[in-house]
Amino acid sequence: MLELFSSWIGRRNTKFCTEEFPKVWTDFVDCFVDTVLAGGPTITSRPLEQVKPQPTFLPAVPRLVAIGDLHGDLGKARRAFRLGGLTDANDRWIGGTTTAVQVGDQLDRGNDEVRILYFLERLEREAEKAGGKLHILNGNHETMNVAGRFNYATLPGLADFYQWQLMQSWGSALKAKCGCNVGDSQQSVPPPRSSLDNTSAAAARRTALSPGGAVTTRFLADHPIALQIGSTVFVHGGVLPQHADLGLERINQETRAWMRGETSRMPSFLSGRQAIVWAREYSAEDRQRCECDVLEQALAKLPGAERMVVGHTIQDAGINSACNERVFRIDVGLSKGCGDGDPQVLEILNDTEVWQRQENGPPKYLGSVTALAAQEKKSVSWWQRRGLGQKLQQQQQQQQQA
Repeated sequence: MLELFSSWIGRRNTKFCTEEFPKVWTDFVDCFVDTVLAGGPTITSRPLEQVKPQPTFLPAVPRLVAIGDLHGDLGKARRAFRLGGLTDANDRWIGGTTTAVQVGDQLDRGNDEVRILYFLERLEREAEKAGGKLHILNGNHETMNVAGRFNYATLPGLADFYQWQLMQSWGSALKAKCGCNVGDSQQSVPPPRSSLDNTSAAAARRTALSPGGAVTTRFLADHPIALQIGSTVFVHGGVLPQHADLGLERINQETRAWMRGETSRMPSFLSGRQAIVWAREYSAEDRQRCECDVLEQALAKLPGAERMVVGHTIQDAGINSACNERVFRIDVGLSKGCGDGDPQVLEILNDTEVWQRQENGPPKYLGSVTALAAQEKKSVSWWQRRGLGQKLQQQQQQQQQA
């Protein structure tokens, strides 16, 4: 039907293809393609020039919900967002002015990767319209995929990107058939190989997820690696002292440039055991093995930071804290591809009280500003505290001006 209509336009009504129709037709085809790939309602992507990088430092909010690793399991992702009071039964944002953070690892291990990316993109826009915010971080599995390492991709996950490339190629051809010079709104996507096999599926995934690739540019590149909201630092692996010295803002900027294809090499802070997305210094299940001294050094280098929230390492005991409640570990292994645990989310109220929310039980109180932090505050003069606060405020103002 769509092809017949576009052919008819090209043969019978070329005068109509002036200034307005190309955009209307292009938007329609893009919306149709996105809806098929998302498996449901979606939103129109913003032109690249209209996309602004997310700020690295934000003020405290009354209610904040943090969600751990999703790993390609859309069903569990939906449950987690509902558990946090963020979405309704139809997966629409009902969180109002709540701020939510997903700490990375949307990709790999599961079969719903493309649909999860669309799901998060839509909620990000819906939250913004409601006065709330959804921040999506990049984890080690996002950076691995952009670097071309698909070690943990499932076969259905590979096929998903083949389908993505097929639909994008079909959409481009359909727009061209209208007889107009539409100027494709998406990046040029080559057609996939004629038959689906592991090689062609991996090639499609590489095309989509390479630096500057269409999926990377649309869904990943503008997401931060680390984010500080009030006194809480969010990161997938862990901010080590050397990362704090480098600067969270710089880390986010250099990652963004690499993912957009503006620089050729992956930044060094994204690879290796002590990379900011790979570090496990704060997430050992045996709390005695957590490097609390290192954590204290890192937090001390981040003005106003009192605690860190990390994912990356599955916590069989569920969401928990270590180092005198200075770090909260929220990867509960919810994906069927790694753990198949029940969803849990972290809730922070007024930048002080921390709660664990679970599906089959009442909320569990995990603490507030730690006694250790309170003691540290007493030992620091009013002038020193004022200086730290002013420094954080200056960083926030510089971001807004940029």
